[in-house]
Amino acid sequence: MMAYSAGKYSKFISDRSGAAFPYQEMMIEWNGSRVHRSEFEEKQPQLTPTRHIADAEALRFASTPRTEPEVEVLLKLNPFRSSDAGSAIINVTEAGHGRTTGDTVRFRNTAPFDGFTTSTIEQAVGYTITVVSDSTYTFSAASGTAAVGNTFGGGSVVSAGPVTVDA
Repeated sequence: MMAYSAGKYSKFISDRSGAAFPYQEMMIEWNGSRVHRSEFEEKQPQLTPTRHIADAEALRFASTPRTEPEVEVLLKLNPFRSSDAGSAIINVTEAGHGRTTGDTVRFRNTAPFDGFTTSTIEQAVGYTITVVSDSTYTFSAASGTAAVGNTFGGGSVVSAGPVTVDA
């Protein structure tokens, strides 16, 4: 086996400059290069980024709040009730609807009842409603009037929603 050179006269070749320097003055850089202490460079600061301290008010992976689009709501069985005979006003039962007077609502998948046809109730432009309570609102049908009055109807899979949703 070979012996390594040792002693005060032994030299090494710098990886940076190629010059010979005494072994006692050799330093190893972060990248493994053997250099003289006069050529030594500290590690580039970008290679060891400082630890990010979290902001007490910030949220990690926060996203902006989104505006929920209006969706169709399935109504209960026979959600419509006609007003008095000869009246065009229809009462709608929708529990917890959250609507306000002046909102436009379009009905879909309805069945005719008490003199109101399906095409009348399912008008493409919808109806402007008047809120009566948290679970009921009314609208005035575009055509037709109640034949008997105070009659429930509309069908089993009626939905109420915005005008923009395609049927």
